[in-house]
Order: sequence, then structure tokens, then C-alpha cells
Amino acid sequence: MLNEIKKDAQTRMAKSVDAFRHDLIKIRTGRATTALVDHLKVNYYGSDMPLSQVATVAVSDARSLTITPWEKQMVGPVEKAILASDLGLTPTTAGTVIRLNLPALTEERRRELSKLVHSESEDAKVAIRNIRRDANHQVKELLKDASRTEIEIQKITDSAIKDVDEVVKAKEQELMAV
Repeated sequence: MLNEIKKDAQTRMAKSVDAFRHDLIKIRTGRATTALVDHLKVNYYGSDMPLSQVATVAVSDARSLTITPWEKQMVGPVEKAILASDLGLTPTTAGTVIRLNLPALTEERRRELSKLVHSESEDAKVAIRNIRRDANHQVKELLKDASRTEIEIQKITDSAIKDVDEVVKAKEQELMAV
């Protein structure tokens, strides 16, 4: 049971670390990566679809992305989704290809992003500490149950020993009877 609690805690903590890594992908660095636009939703005939399901996203060089919608009429909605996002980037369109140029980060913006990363890390650490608290609580409950069970087992043992003593007494009386 203790091993199950440890494995569960380890699995949940690993998931928290993975979620933290995934959240950090969205934070823009100086390099272009397709993960920057993975979270964008595009209005596709009345329903919101992930950008990756309506367009091809590619890194054209270290500081720019190209987005090519599969349908020509999707260029406008993709541009709107980019402008409405928290990326702070302005798309440039040439025909059916949308280009996102990532400007170099200023020192001030780098500091802001660093603070954001630290803030996100604190959230991840809090989640991990909560998992630790839950696991410790489960162990304590298990130990309480174990001590209760030990007491009950002792009562059962005492009862069985008492029964053995009674059988011995009865047999002694039987043997001593003439």
C-alpha cells in the first residue's frame, strides 16, 4: 500500500513538471518555435478549432514563422486569432501565407519574462507540495488504520489465548476427575 502511495505521488508530481514544461513553451523567447501558436483557436465555420487543424505552421528561420491555411478563406480568421492572442505579434500576409516575425527581445522584456517564468515555477512547486501533503496524509491515515488493526489483532489474539486456557482447564479437570 505504501508503494502505491509513493508511485501515485511520483506520477502526479511528474505530471506537474510536464505541465510546467508545457506552460513554458508558450513563453516567447528570441527563437521561433511552432509551439508559440499551438494554443491558438481559430473560428472555423462557427466553431473554435486549434490552429494546427486548419493550417500548416512552420519555422522559416530563427525569428519567423509561416502559417499556411489549408483553405484560402481561412486567412482572415487565422489573422484575427493571432491579433486577438496574447502573443503581441502582428501577422504579415502575402497571398495565402501568413508570416509572423519575432522581434528581438529587449532587456526589459527579458526581465519580465524571467519574472513570469519564476512565477510559473512557484505555481508548479505549490502543486508539487500539495501532492506531497496528500501523500503524507494518506500515509498517516494508513498508519492510523494499521495501529487500529494492531489493537484489534491483539484483542483477537487475547481472545484466542483465553480460549486455549479454557480448553486446558477443562482438559485438566477431565484428567483429574476420578
